[in-house]
Amino acid sequence: MNHDSYDDSYIADILLSVRTIALVGASPNPARPSNGVMAYLLNRGYRVIPINPGQAGKEILGQWVYARLADIPEPVDMVDVFRAPEYLRSVVEETIMIDPRPPVIWGQLGVRDDAAAARAEAAGVRVVMNRCPAIEYPRLVA
Repeated sequence: MNHDSYDDSYIADILLSVRTIALVGASPNPARPSNGVMAYLLNRGYRVIPINPGQAGKEILGQWVYARLADIPEPVDMVDVFRAPEYLRSVVEETIMIDPRPPVIWGQLGVRDDAAAARAEAAGVRVVMNRCPAIEYPRLVA
């Protein structure tokens, strides 16, 4: 897939079909973008599960934090990545090992790695990169 641009219908379909989101790189700091996006998604009715090894066993925005994706005890529909682009490949590798496999990986603004995206897509996972669901949701869904 060409990740230079996305059809609005592709993004809208993802936002309307997912219910449970694992947010990799979640921060307890309200000044951090991951915290604001997590709050936004929670307020739109999504179940958001924060992933942050340094915060595991605590809560962020009232949600229990896990160290790794594999630690989440329930199926996830989307993995939202708030990590530097060089970490996307490792998040993809972890995601495709989960059973059941999350059907979507979403890289936040500035998070793009075409090789990692190709790896995810080869495993049947839909990919969005360099976009923010908190920007796309009001534009396409609300």
